[in-house]
Amino acid sequence: MAELTLKKIAHDGIKHALELAERYRLLNDPVQAESICRDVLAVDTSNQDALRSLILSLTDQFDASGAADAVREAHKHIALMADAYERTYYTGISFEREARAYLKRKNVVRSDAYNGFRHAMEWYERAEALRPSVDAVLRWNSCARTIDRERLEGAGDVDRELPLE
Repeated sequence: MAELTLKKIAHDGIKHALELAERYRLLNDPVQAESICRDVLAVDTSNQDALRSLILSLTDQFDASGAADAVREAHKHIALMADAYERTYYTGISFEREARAYLKRKNVVRSDAYNGFRHAMEWYERAEALRPSVDAVLRWNSCARTIDRERLEGAGDVDRELPLE
């Protein structure tokens, strides 16, 4: 099979493309949103809006097959964010969404889910220390409520990667 050469979007189409990416995320089509973000980044490699949207699109896919690749890819792109607060906050988002995806699977070690949420909460606390933020507080509280609602308890190593595959 012949390899196809991707077409580039015009630089003046970036704003519209990012609006479409957001729309596809809201329509629960993160694969399409991811593709659009990659097209924007091919034209503007440091576009922070495209990075944010790409990271969220990837984390939207954590409960799909191939999630381990999405987790690694999300963390790779988080490292490219210019702002320390955003790198920290989006690392928390990634760990939280990974824990939520893991918790949806059958026959999971619930203490691993607890550890995943606690890890996310640590990142949110770090983000809040960098810059007071309602977002970080809301995410931290959401994790705490999930731990309570699911009656999760900890055990083991907090830094262990969750087995999403």
